[in-house]
Amino acid sequence: MTALLYLIPAALFLGLLGLAAFAWALRSGQYDDLDGAAARILFDDPAIPPQRNQRRAR
Repeated sequence: MTALLYLIPAALFLGLLGLAAFAWALRSGQYDDLDGAAARILFDDPAIPPQRNQRRAR
């Protein structure tokens, strides 16, 4: 029974900590663009021409 005196406040504290972390993530914009990074991988980067004075790899 005395274990409940420690476990209930610990569980409430961890729950509030998780809720605070979730609220911070919402306020800082972590969930604003969920599909942007997934679609960005599909786009090609522009080709960079090799430099004239660059040595060839052997």
